[in-house]
Amino acid sequence: MAMVVLIILGALVVAFLIFLIATYNNLVQLRQRLHNAWSQVDVQLKRRYDLIPNLVATVQGYAAHEKSTFEEIARVRNQAIAAKSVSEQSQAETMLSGALRNLFAVAEAYPELKANTNFMQLQEELTNTESKIAFSRQFYNDTVQKFNTSIELFPTNLVAGMLGFGSADYFTLQNEPEARQTVQVKF
Repeated sequence: MAMVVLIILGALVVAFLIFLIATYNNLVQLRQRLHNAWSQVDVQLKRRYDLIPNLVATVQGYAAHEKSTFEEIARVRNQAIAAKSVSEQSQAETMLSGALRNLFAVAEAYPELKANTNFMQLQEELTNTESKIAFSRQFYNDTVQKFNTSIELFPTNLVAGMLGFGSADYFTLQNEPEARQTVQVKF
């Protein structure tokens, strides 16, 4: 009888260890997908940051007296590059989108700029980059949803809590009305 109890207890311990290992491995896989998804967002944001100086330089050639607009773009671009967390990045991106709207509003006043081939190419590249950023953000937020759901479901939440898996932040727009507007890049 004691032998049967030991076998049952042994089987339960082995089953628990298998569950623990499988759950841990699943959480690690989800966390790695989350890091990968953020890396994809980061790549697209870097591409956007690299386009902005060229775009500003092109507009500057036509509208040199709009110095405050150019300075604001440089400032918020640097803030976005320096962002350390998803929350900081989200806030910086909101400000950068607003600054880009101002830049395109300035460009609207210069018909010869709108006809400039270099400006049109940069505008098209920025439009494509904005689409890629939107896709990357969506993929990242979908991955965050899967990860956060996984660590909140029972019994995985017990393992996640014991092993220090915390929830991830979504990459969302800030609660400013202009943040919900689309950056206009067409003329």
